[in-house]
Formats: sequence, C-alpha cells, structure tokens
Amino acid sequence: MWLIDTTTIRLHFIEDPARYKYAILSHTWKHGEVTFQEIACLGEAKKKPGFRKIQKTCGLARARGLQYAWVDTCSIDKTSSAELTEEINSMYQWYKLSSVCFAYLSDLPNGELLHNSSVLGLCRWLTRGWTLQELIASEVIEFYDQTWNLKGTKDNFSTILSRLTGVDEEIIRNSSLVSTTSVAKRMSWASGRQTTRIEDMAYCLFGLFDVHLPLIYGEGWKYFISDLSIFAWRSDFEDQAIRGLLAFAPSEFRQGGNIQRIDDPLIISPDFVITNKGVKIETCLTKGDGD
Repeated sequence: MWLIDTTTIRLHFIEDPARYKYAILSHTWKHGEVTFQEIACLGEAKKKPGFRKIQKTCGLARARGLQYAWVDTCSIDKTSSAELTEEINSMYQWYKLSSVCFAYLSDLPNGELLHNSSVLGLCRWLTRGWTLQELIASEVIEFYDQTWNLKGTKDNFSTILSRLTGVDEEIIRNSSLVSTTSVAKRMSWASGRQTTRIEDMAYCLFGLFDVHLPLIYGEGWKYFISDLSIFAWRSDFEDQAIRGLLAFAPSEFRQGGNIQRIDDPLIISPDFVITNKGVKIETCLTKGDGD
C-alpha cells in the first residue's frame, strides 16, 4: 500500500497498513486528477487542479497528528494491472483501517447544511458506485463542502444518510453487520449508483460482498453473475421476452431493499442447481411484515 507522507507529500510503500494510523480521502473524480506517476514530481503535480485535494487531505491529517494519508488518484499505480487488482480487492479494508476518512463533497455549496436533505441528495458523492463502500467501511467520516468547511460526521448524520442511500442506519454505524444482510438488499443499495466503466459497477462492490477476484476490463456486464436473493431481481428491460437467470447489474435490485437474510441453525442451508428446465431451488420461506 502506498501512503503519502503528510509533511513531504511523498509516497512511501507500507507492507502492513494495519500497523500505521492514516487518513483517507473519499471523493468523486474530476478532470485534472494527479496520478501515481505525476505525484513524484511535485512541481508539475501542483499545477493540476486535483493537487489541492491531496494538499488539503494531508493538511487535515497533519492537524490530527497523522503522518500518512491515502488518496486513490495518486496512491495506486494504475499502469500495473497486478497492483490495480490488489488495491481494488483491498480497498474496502483500506477504508475500514483508516483513522479518519475525509469525504469531500465538491458540489456542496459553502454555507449549506447537511441537515438539508434536498441539497445533500443532489451531491454527486451519493450517486457514485465507489463511494458506497467508502461510506459503509469507514468507521469515522468527516464531511467537507466545496471550500473544505467541516459540515459534520457520519455519526451526526447517519439518519439522513440512511434515508438518502437506502443503507440501514445500523449498518452505517456498524459495518460488521453487512455480512448478515441479504445479497438482494446489498445490491439494492447500489441500484441507483453509477460508475464510469461498466465493469467498475461490479468491482466497487467487492468489499461489500467480501470477495476477491481478478479484474478483467472489457468484459462488460458479465461479471454480475451464497444466498438465493441473488435471484430476486426485476428486469430493467420490460420489452425483453427472454433472458438469462441472473441480473445484469445492481440497478435490477432496486426493489430488493426489504429482502431479509435468515440465519437459523434449524433451517437447512438453501441450495439451487441449474437443470435442463431452468433453476431448481430448495429453501424455506417465512412470512414477513406487511406485503
């Protein structure tokens, strides 16, 4: 893991990040971000618009006595497929291990309050695929507006964040509960989010499902292929008469937010097999509240 020295703004490779305290940045990318290669030449890096985010992150970290910080734009060598795979598979853990996460809302106007859900709900940070795992994994999040004014913390605004994202408030407060949540519900959290590349819609969910897989850019939707709620999807293409058994993307789970996972030692583990007639499922059902 490459961490930035918050004083020198130089990268240092750390073998075991669990032994270090560091700050981490959560943000949405824009044109002019500083890359891994560019941060080596600070004179040139400072000319790019994205350098200010690195500078502010390091300054905030230093003020908290933290020697290191991690910023995804420049802390990952994206020219190395091996490193990119390792970092994306580890990213959820990087956020979870961080001492503090600075969430920079570049489109939240100065003076606006996070209590104003109509304004906060328009922030791009709440619509991107990668920031979902960052919201859940980070134990401590501080939110900053476009001019880097502190607006509050995740704990302060867990109720409004839950309402805007669909993620249960108790999970926002305690990420260890994610593993007890059904696949369909976790998919529903991502159903309204977007990524620049199609494949990233799958890759950004690795941490939420505790999976580690190689990255293969160019495969499109095929990465979205265990609990049975993975079948609880509804097609985005109503005019498509015939299609496969699995959802194309999280957007097809937007109706799955109420599907609960049942963990009971007396219930036989669910099973399914693909047959010549379709999919055969053997499981137990329980009646829930309401519908």
